[in-house]
Amino acid sequence: MTAAAPCRPYHIIVFGASGFTGQFVVEEVARCAAESPGGSSLKWAVAGRSRARLEEVLRRAAGKLSMPDLRTDIEIIVADVSIEESLAIMCQQGQVILNCVGPYRFYGEPVVKACIENGAHYIDISGEPQFLERMQLEYHAKASDRGVYVIGSCGFDSIPADLGVLYTQRQFKGTLTAVESFLEISSGPEGSSGHDATWQSAVYGFADSGSLRQLRKRFGHKPLPVLGAKVKKRGFMFFSKEIEQYAIPFMGSDPSVVKRTQRFLYEEEHQSPIQYSAYVGVGGLFSVVKLFCGGLLFWFLVKFSLGRKLLTTFPRFFSFGLFSKAGPTMKQIEDTCFSLTFFGEGYSDGADPSHGRPNSKICTQVIGAEPGYVVTVSAMVQAAVTLLSELHSLPRRGGVYTPGAAFYKTSLIDRLHNHSIKFSVRNYQ
Repeated sequence: MTAAAPCRPYHIIVFGASGFTGQFVVEEVARCAAESPGGSSLKWAVAGRSRARLEEVLRRAAGKLSMPDLRTDIEIIVADVSIEESLAIMCQQGQVILNCVGPYRFYGEPVVKACIENGAHYIDISGEPQFLERMQLEYHAKASDRGVYVIGSCGFDSIPADLGVLYTQRQFKGTLTAVESFLEISSGPEGSSGHDATWQSAVYGFADSGSLRQLRKRFGHKPLPVLGAKVKKRGFMFFSKEIEQYAIPFMGSDPSVVKRTQRFLYEEEHQSPIQYSAYVGVGGLFSVVKLFCGGLLFWFLVKFSLGRKLLTTFPRFFSFGLFSKAGPTMKQIEDTCFSLTFFGEGYSDGADPSHGRPNSKICTQVIGAEPGYVVTVSAMVQAAVTLLSELHSLPRRGGVYTPGAAFYKTSLIDRLHNHSIKFSVRNYQ
């Protein structure tokens, strides 16, 4: 594999390996290493605050995967986000650090800083726009100078959306000018659930939304040009004929990440930017009423410290069971899947986007298993493998990038397709 520092003992270090998501990442890296020719070409280690907890994670993974050697062959590195020296020692040993320690707004920056200073590439699964955009603003030049790639949002937030838009553009015969995406999540009789850390990220992100607006002003970006007809934004809640259920705007990082990718492609690759809007299906009228009541309560409580304390202390109650400190059961994970459908429009080959309405449409789809702890870990690990294997195809020589910007010229979509995240064209008009 290509490496920024070939003398380092490990290709990948999973930091935060004993956390809820980190445990799944450990299992996925182990499977990926076993797929490598000879089973030994991918060298990896685990890192975190507690050696005992990391040993337990490796013990469980060894039993679950029937890989007894994991208990003895995988190195454990003790590192803590509050101890700068420990992060430096960790980063000096790995080519790529997979950071699973969140919420990233509280714990992410020290790891980004340590990676840049010690020459290790960085990948995370953050869905927090403020953290992601602040890292770009404050560390892009430093990372570029050091030849280090810092690539955020490499999980379900926001690889399916970001690469899904790029996939749609590549399949379109002409000039694609606008894309709307609709997320649908299906679950079994036990429903679906997320872990408390994701809920905390949402609580503090919404509470600090004003800071995000101020942060964006500091970039000084001019608005991206609009090619073709401007797409009108949908309402806060509407019935979607596309997915035949009520839908609302997607509140996660997808719109922010996709827009940053489109800006990169416009400024660096001289491509026409694509207008993008993201929505999520919420079901029928009963779900709408429940969402409305829960949303009002959330918006009220998130505005003051006591409210945020209540939200984060009792996640199951205030999220109507969607998030809990225990996280989803294995049965819930096994029975949950997602589909992300893209409806694109543009101008066929030979048509002039500056005249008239779009005359061509395309519908594509990305589908996969449970988003939070199956798709996320698969996407994160494949992003790391792609970075290691195709470093020459990444932009420039380092910097802070979105997945779409970083992996635009790589085979990541094909790798994801081979790891149960499927990209396809549904129809073309």
